[in-house]
Amino acid sequence: MAMHVSNACFSVFSHGRVQRIRAIASEDFATLKTEENNKVKLGNSDLKVTKLGIGAWSWGDTSYWNNFDWDDRKMKAAKAAFDTSIDCGITFFDTAEVYGSRLALGAISSETLLGRFIKERKQKDPETEVAVATKFAALPWRLGRQSVVNALKDSLNRLQLSSVELYQLHWPGVWGNEGYIDGLGDAVEQGLVKAVGVSNYSEKRLRNAYEKLKKRGIPLASNQVNYSLIYRLPEQNGVKATCDELGVSLIAYSPIAQGALTGKYTPENPPDGPRGRIYTPEFLTKLQPLINRIREVGDNYSKTPTQVVLNWLLAQDNVVPIPGAKNAEQAAEFAGALGWKLTDDEVSELRSLASEIQPVIGFPVEKL
Repeated sequence: MAMHVSNACFSVFSHGRVQRIRAIASEDFATLKTEENNKVKLGNSDLKVTKLGIGAWSWGDTSYWNNFDWDDRKMKAAKAAFDTSIDCGITFFDTAEVYGSRLALGAISSETLLGRFIKERKQKDPETEVAVATKFAALPWRLGRQSVVNALKDSLNRLQLSSVELYQLHWPGVWGNEGYIDGLGDAVEQGLVKAVGVSNYSEKRLRNAYEKLKKRGIPLASNQVNYSLIYRLPEQNGVKATCDELGVSLIAYSPIAQGALTGKYTPENPPDGPRGRIYTPEFLTKLQPLINRIREVGDNYSKTPTQVVLNWLLAQDNVVPIPGAKNAEQAAEFAGALGWKLTDDEVSELRSLASEIQPVIGFPVEKL
């Protein structure tokens, strides 16, 4: 089945900066429109998703993103990001019960917004295909397998869906992990989800989850971890190699390092909010030579730094990046990471340059 690609999905760039989004006939991008070319299987599951997805962490959030504020203007921008993503052939969306929720001090949950966006889109186009991934929060008071199934049912209510494509354990719990894995299997057998995965799992935990599900005849589809050109811990701690060995897809969150790799931020203009404590002026100073080279490489392809670093991840094989889109322009830019490929030499050169930069601190639970 052919996928619809909007005339306004692709951007024109000069010197790595977005100049304008122009209309281009969708037939010129036939390679991105076919389901086979645009989708990949998640691990050894039967689920196929687009090669690049969209993260919805920022939607409704007021604890990390959006300058601690959420309003109608930002909601409309998020809706535009959703619609533009689909128009561009990107139909895989990742959310979680804690994104934008009261637990995260948010105004409205990301799941609620995504469910609303899907419903409104399907009212206009019933044939719209959307693959939804959400996550279970391994909170200390949640014990046993039934807590996973109950949480998924609550997520489905917020999403206004009867099932989702992918359900993931957001992080390993201090206790209860055995029950959590059983809960994932129960969710599959109850028809609440098509495939299951984990997130922020170390090599050891990944293998244990894989084997426990395998005994029930259920494949572990994915492990979602922090992975970018400047955060390559999955390559260093055995997670990436184990995913490849076991046939588990690696879903890369923060693939553009929360904006640090876009070229938008400089030592004089660091990000605000919590990101400013991670990507400090000192760090951004050390990052500039790499950003400059990324920009030069992108100029050769008429691509932005954002598109280059996403393409770098796509070149790693078995990796599905999920950059977060706050607005339509970002969503359109992400789509421009597809349909072309860096050379092997460019991939190696960028990794070599990035290795000279001291990595930032990641999510501590990935080392449990």
